[in-house]
Amino acid sequence: MISKKFHTRGLSGASVAVLAMALASVAQAQTDAAPAPEAEVDEIVVTGFRASLQNALVIKRNENGVVDAISAEDIADFPDLNLAESLQRIPGVAISRRSGEGRQITVRGLGSDYTRVRVNGMEAIATSSGTSNSGGTNRGRGFDFNIFSSDLFSNLIVRKTASAEVDEGSLGATVDLNAAKPFDSAGRRLVMSAQGSYNDLAKKVTPGVSFLASDRFFDDKLGVLISASYDERELIEEGANITRWTFGGSNGGWNPASTVAGKTIGQINQNVTGYDNAEAGLYHPRIPAYASYDTSSKRLGLAGALQFRPVESTLFTLEGLYSDFQGLRLESQLQALGLSRPGTGKPQSIIRSGIVEGNNLVQANIDRVDLRTQSSHNELNTKFKQVTFSVEHDFNDRLKIKAVAGRSESEYSDPIATTVTFERLDSNNFSYDFRPRLMEMGLGFDARDPNAWAMVPGSSEVRLTPEWVDNAFTTYKLNGRYILNDHLTLKAGVDYKKFEFSSFAQQRANTADVPAIAGGAGLAALSRNFDFDQGLGLPAGSVKTWLAPDLAKFNNQYNIYSGTGQWALRENTGSAAKITEETTGAYLQVDYQFDAFGLPVRGDVGYRYFSTDLSSGGYANATSGVRFVTVDHKYDMWLPSANLSVDITPQVIARISAAETIARPGIGSLSPGGSVNVQGANRNYSSGNPFLEPTRSKNLDLSLEWYPQSGAILALGLFYKDIDTFVQTLRREAPYNTLGLPNSLLDGTVATPDMVFAVTQPVNSPGGKLKGLEINWQQPFTFLPGFWSDFGFLANYTYVNSEIDYLTSTTPGAALVNATLVGLSKNAWNATLYYENAKFSARVSAAYRDKYLTGVPAADFNNVQGTNETTNIDAQVSYNIRDNLRISLEGLNLTDEYNDLYVDSDNRLNAYTHTGRQYVVGLRYTF
Repeated sequence: MISKKFHTRGLSGASVAVLAMALASVAQAQTDAAPAPEAEVDEIVVTGFRASLQNALVIKRNENGVVDAISAEDIADFPDLNLAESLQRIPGVAISRRSGEGRQITVRGLGSDYTRVRVNGMEAIATSSGTSNSGGTNRGRGFDFNIFSSDLFSNLIVRKTASAEVDEGSLGATVDLNAAKPFDSAGRRLVMSAQGSYNDLAKKVTPGVSFLASDRFFDDKLGVLISASYDERELIEEGANITRWTFGGSNGGWNPASTVAGKTIGQINQNVTGYDNAEAGLYHPRIPAYASYDTSSKRLGLAGALQFRPVESTLFTLEGLYSDFQGLRLESQLQALGLSRPGTGKPQSIIRSGIVEGNNLVQANIDRVDLRTQSSHNELNTKFKQVTFSVEHDFNDRLKIKAVAGRSESEYSDPIATTVTFERLDSNNFSYDFRPRLMEMGLGFDARDPNAWAMVPGSSEVRLTPEWVDNAFTTYKLNGRYILNDHLTLKAGVDYKKFEFSSFAQQRANTADVPAIAGGAGLAALSRNFDFDQGLGLPAGSVKTWLAPDLAKFNNQYNIYSGTGQWALRENTGSAAKITEETTGAYLQVDYQFDAFGLPVRGDVGYRYFSTDLSSGGYANATSGVRFVTVDHKYDMWLPSANLSVDITPQVIARISAAETIARPGIGSLSPGGSVNVQGANRNYSSGNPFLEPTRSKNLDLSLEWYPQSGAILALGLFYKDIDTFVQTLRREAPYNTLGLPNSLLDGTVATPDMVFAVTQPVNSPGGKLKGLEINWQQPFTFLPGFWSDFGFLANYTYVNSEIDYLTSTTPGAALVNATLVGLSKNAWNATLYYENAKFSARVSAAYRDKYLTGVPAADFNNVQGTNETTNIDAQVSYNIRDNLRISLEGLNLTDEYNDLYVDSDNRLNAYTHTGRQYVVGLRYTF
């Protein structure tokens, strides 16, 4: 037997292609000089990246609808370290990142809340957290892929069209994550691998190991598979964090002594009262800040499967999956907090000079500015557990049934969530400059001097905000298939699914109740010098080191985790929610295959019915005070679907699919309660809406696919969705004392009832139409001579457009904002060039995502907020030392792409951070 094992892992930049050609020539020379293979070949086993592409195309080609897939290169050997990074290679799929690692996906412009994920056939939600710029804590239906090691899975399948037998709940796609099973491969398998990872900002090597064993017993009647994976990561994200822009008249306006060339004080302090007169305001950054996030993680994954086939007609399968993701985020920020602080903050600050571009104060020199240095510590832990049991039985050649039962649980906790701040009030000679994309900030004093800072009761804060988010799915399914004749197969099934969600948080009674610590030796004993600018390239005059609170020293001095006295915690009622969703469903589907006009035709047509009972609980304001209330809601629907595939030639397939689909409202939007959140100058009130209606869509897909040879495809897909409603977050500004809320909700914060809050509530807004196209080209160069035949490439391009109207108010006749759908990138593409032979492989990949919106309308009368375009470059190289021993090198984010967030169509900088390059060296041994 000849075994050709093809693998790929990374170098840097465009030089990979040249290096690959040079090394490939050497490898080809070695192959040419090697002894000729035996004349008789029993079997050719092809593994590696090329084989994974072939396997994925086999899955795609055999489906009735529009489906794409990613397959493992070999058992326990996925093409990418991160599942989301692999999914972005699929046409129509784009990803968002957390600390440089893929976290959630968007499919055809529809965000993670519109995409349903099944793990081993069971719907699940995996929850994690991130910085506020990367989405914060996940309280929605989106799936966080970063908590899993990719080595636990054998393939990922993205179903872009619906059929009656697939559970409802998705507008974008249904994504199946499938772990390996012992009956998937013959014989005994044992795989071990080890790796070291290095980030050029963190400057630290972290380990990773994985293991898989699979075997069959008792004449292949019993199969057992176990796998484990453990890795550690450390990444640093740093840059500027602005927390939006606001107009001069906000928060009490600037000191009347302020001057800006060409502007009167009235123009400087112009109020903006609505989105229609926002251009009249002179906008400035709310909280210009430098920020650094040092994030480390330990990820343990365990998977196992037991399969038993006592007789040929019966199969029992028991699967288990476990992931323990433990993260630690250490945050340091230097903020000009006073530009957004009313009362003694912004109204005392004096603009001495400034530069205006458009209606933006892009540079300013300001006196009497309140400055803050803060440190935060968050422990971000997720435990995911799932058990699935299924029984399949063939009664005869025609009738088959399958019963499935299972439960998945995701438990997220941030038990230590601490922020400590020091202040410098009324500081002179502060400056900022946004004419370069990365803000330059000057302080006018030595920020390392302990005499320059103090802890001031009433202004400084010690925030203790632990939180927990749990969700679980319990699922039962019974499906049957009956072959009526050679042309028709009848499928039917019933299912029951119970989803449970709960969130809980605590906070101090008064975050501003802090010790009074004057500048000097006392403060120095509680501080550390923090070094900034790990590769940002700030100008020499910018601040690069500052004094920061040392949380360990602070706790040793004041025992802030004692839970008693001034450090006692109480429930944060605004964050408490409990959601229970019970759904019963049934479907009837007919699969067909026949010849029409001399062409093979296959497909399916069917109906799915479901009924959902929803119970939403949260703390709401009532005449008797704030109390926990529960609201019940029920809805049901009939969802038709049809898929048709025609083999125009043996190599060309045409498909048409039509269906009605739904997506349920985001979990975090359903609570009847509201949440008051005050963090420094950020004041927010968000309330839920338990009566949100599901989003329903009528869909049409057309696809033409050409498979000219094994492993090759050229395909064009067109898609259209008529969506009846979107769940929109409606934003407005209002003084707290106009919201009808008790002042007691402000207890323990630095806010007062007269302060302006950003108020948000989800509502059902008008829907709209979404349309787009996908082009997919995958081509091995096996038709070329010599070593050139070992090259290949894959590329795809997606265009999506959906212009919709967003509400600015629920008042009839209020202004509308017309913009693209939140999360939608109009253009996205990715491309990979690879080389593979029996010994050596290399590939370089690029993934582009166009800018996209994250909020419409935005706060402070900015019309939108969003993320600018990104292009990520990765590369991989590997070499087979022996048939069963491989060494690899992988490089991620080789151009150190920045995460560039903005507000308003003026592209005002909101955040601008980078995470550096990641390098991974690995060794894999197969028995």
